[in-house]
Amino acid sequence: MKLDIYLNYPGTCEEAFRFYQEHLGATLVSKMTHGEQKNPNIQPGFELKILHAQLKIGNTVLMGADIPGAEPMRSAYLSLELDSDGEADRVYALLSDGGQVFMKMQETFFASRFAMLRDRFGTAWMLLHSRAGS
Repeated sequence: MKLDIYLNYPGTCEEAFRFYQEHLGATLVSKMTHGEQKNPNIQPGFELKILHAQLKIGNTVLMGADIPGAEPMRSAYLSLELDSDGEADRVYALLSDGGQVFMKMQETFFASRFAMLRDRFGTAWMLLHSRAGS
């Protein structure tokens, strides 16, 4: 069994996936626009927006699409475990820029670094670097 993640964006999927490629070391697996599908019912202005894309981050596949009227994530988070405090701080700075911070990066009882935020693309993240020996 395998569980992957699918996110809907209001028109910023390509921008978000490029950002994740550049800053999280993700790899673009595939990408198709609404216009490439030749759907006559596509909302005007969405022809160049993403119908389906796949991005690999570590061992996880993140899929996404641009959907008219899509809203930011509200009750779910992508949980990203980083390899060091420094890497956790770097990613926090990138993802929180232009986003909304719910819990600032800090030390907790379970992690040397932990934060919760929504990035500028509407994706909610939990970032952490576990304590040594955890």
